[in-house]
Amino acid sequence: MSAAHSTGTSAGNGADLIGVDLVGLDEDLGATSADVIRVLADRIAATGRAASGDTLAADAIAREASVGTGVPGGIAIPHARSTSVTTPTLAFTRLARTVPFGAPDGDADVVFMIAVPEGADKDHLTVLSTLARALIRDDFTAALRAAASPQEIVDLVDREVSGEVAAAGVGTGGRAPGPSTSEPTTASAAAASSTPAGGDGAAGRRKVIVGVTACPTGIAHTYMAADALVAAAQRAGAEMHVETQGSSQVEPLDPALIARADAVVFAVDVDVRDRSRFAGKPLVSGPVKRGVDEPDAMIAEALRAADDPTAARVSGSAAEAGTSTAKDEHFGQSLKRWLLTGVSYMIPFVAGGGLLIALGFLLSGYGIALTHGDDGVNNAVWALQHSTLIDLPPQGLGYYLGAAAFEIGSVSLGFLVAALAGYIAYAIADRPGIAPGFVAGSIAVFMNAGFLGGLVGGLIAGAAAYWIGRIPTWRWLRGLMPVVIIPLFASIIASGLMLLVLGGPIAWLMTQLTGFLNSLSGASAVLLGIILGLMMAFDLGGPVNKVAYAFAVAGLGAGTATNVVPFEIMAAVMAAGMVPPLALALASTVLYRNGFTKPERENGKAAWLLGASFISEGAIPFAAADPLRVIPASMVGAAVTGAISMAAGVTSRAPHGGIFVFFAIGDVLMFVVAILAGTVVSALVLVALKKWVRRRPVDEAAAGSEAALAGETVGQRAPVAA
Repeated sequence: MSAAHSTGTSAGNGADLIGVDLVGLDEDLGATSADVIRVLADRIAATGRAASGDTLAADAIAREASVGTGVPGGIAIPHARSTSVTTPTLAFTRLARTVPFGAPDGDADVVFMIAVPEGADKDHLTVLSTLARALIRDDFTAALRAAASPQEIVDLVDREVSGEVAAAGVGTGGRAPGPSTSEPTTASAAAASSTPAGGDGAAGRRKVIVGVTACPTGIAHTYMAADALVAAAQRAGAEMHVETQGSSQVEPLDPALIARADAVVFAVDVDVRDRSRFAGKPLVSGPVKRGVDEPDAMIAEALRAADDPTAARVSGSAAEAGTSTAKDEHFGQSLKRWLLTGVSYMIPFVAGGGLLIALGFLLSGYGIALTHGDDGVNNAVWALQHSTLIDLPPQGLGYYLGAAAFEIGSVSLGFLVAALAGYIAYAIADRPGIAPGFVAGSIAVFMNAGFLGGLVGGLIAGAAAYWIGRIPTWRWLRGLMPVVIIPLFASIIASGLMLLVLGGPIAWLMTQLTGFLNSLSGASAVLLGIILGLMMAFDLGGPVNKVAYAFAVAGLGAGTATNVVPFEIMAAVMAAGMVPPLALALASTVLYRNGFTKPERENGKAAWLLGASFISEGAIPFAAADPLRVIPASMVGAAVTGAISMAAGVTSRAPHGGIFVFFAIGDVLMFVVAILAGTVVSALVLVALKKWVRRRPVDEAAAGSEAALAGETVGQRAPVAA
């Protein structure tokens, strides 16, 4: 038995994460990062730590397509959270020939793959982040390259992880290791002997920089960027304190430390939590990978910004978060991000509420909806609370359980518009925008302005909160601004406009839109289905796909027993989004195996499950490698599916889940028929294109756009057809 299985250590030790059966030395695993990832994923699955190597590989490759995991020094750390993973695991290989993983200084010969299950416990995540941080140290990587046996690798990892984690108190309530706010890594001796480059010659004080690092998975790059920035600040003679907003426990920066900071560095791929703490400070912002690859450049920019009165500053809103700074983001990009943030936070209300309502129909029948708001549901729930199994009324226990599920689901959906508006405002103005946004969304519901009113109300509330937050004020009043002043006056402005001016016209517009959608039938409904299908398959999770998906999800709240068009649109969007991965699975594993490489055929196996689950990432590896044939074929089949679904009147009360939410699908047989038809059409078109259309070489610019396409999957990983 390998060390991975035979040791009885806790999460504070590396031996329960890696064993000799997960280590390979001086191997030739292929020429691409995907080749290496597939081998390591299969290695993990072979030890019983992942249910499917194919699924794990697909998740890791999709993550790799977003941003390469190579870091300076010939190191790569592919990693993924995956439902396939059962135990947090490390797999290691030392390559006989280097492989590109996107590092700026060249290819990698040392690769650690980190596989984490959804919901992994804090201790394991701390161990993994500790290892990731160790990989930027030359002594540790040199030892990995010098190791003569797999057991030496295991021992190296165990010693590195156990020492650091024990110091951090993992398993005993201690916090995760990271750049400390109380014990920053700085060059004290240099500061004492001379005025360093980062110092202030007049005051004899070193510059103080604070920062935040965060990546979508919060496992590796978050902590590596933090350590790299601290080391770079040390080289520059500055004092650096970093808050790592990763998967391990977050230790917030001391407010007093932020107050005396000269500049702020954000190396993030997601929104910074509570960014209003840093309001007014000179800002340098970039993706988390830049913090790993170019820490010295970011620190140098921060030191210059500290002395530059014209430098960009933290506004206290979320407008500057993400992978680009506010000054580089035009209004259209900002608007898209604000709206999609609102939709992503709204989806859990829709998903939970829609599935509960579907469960209510399953248990109690569709007639339960006709009594909603009258005495039927209320009496049913009361009877469930006060009856016993012996004296239940004739309908039986199932009926009353269904009534309860229906009522809970209806209440959940009632938050849809308010949540949409609240989190649009949050995306614009950070936390001070949440309350005004929720109130404006509730007023939109009161005025019957629907989700369109929520969109407008959220934008107004966010803009008002953002504007009020930028008004200069007295120091004694600043503490009240985000919790009292901004929410109060932004609510008055946004909700007042909605109630007195905008609510009525928007409600009229919603009535007209609802009437138009209800009038769709025959050719017009089919045309709408075709358009939605084309949008879902065009960029596989990019902006066009998200617009179609957001339109469908936002409309769910307007669906009723008599107005089923929003449910029909949701069904068409979900069915069309399932087609690309299913079609590629069919083409690569059944119809035309010889037209695909072995790695693509392996991807095709995983794409069956991904497509059935409405996870379009299953098509990304194929589209990135051959976009000019894969994307058109996918669009044709998705359009066919959307048209059939709308023509047949298929409905879905669930915004996600694919075939696994069959109980939420109205006319599930036609839902399946529509998907099968589109899948077959796409697969046949793709096979024809591969046989008779010569593949054009992809130049570097096109390759970059393909990587961007693949990277458009949401971090804010809401359950979107990404």
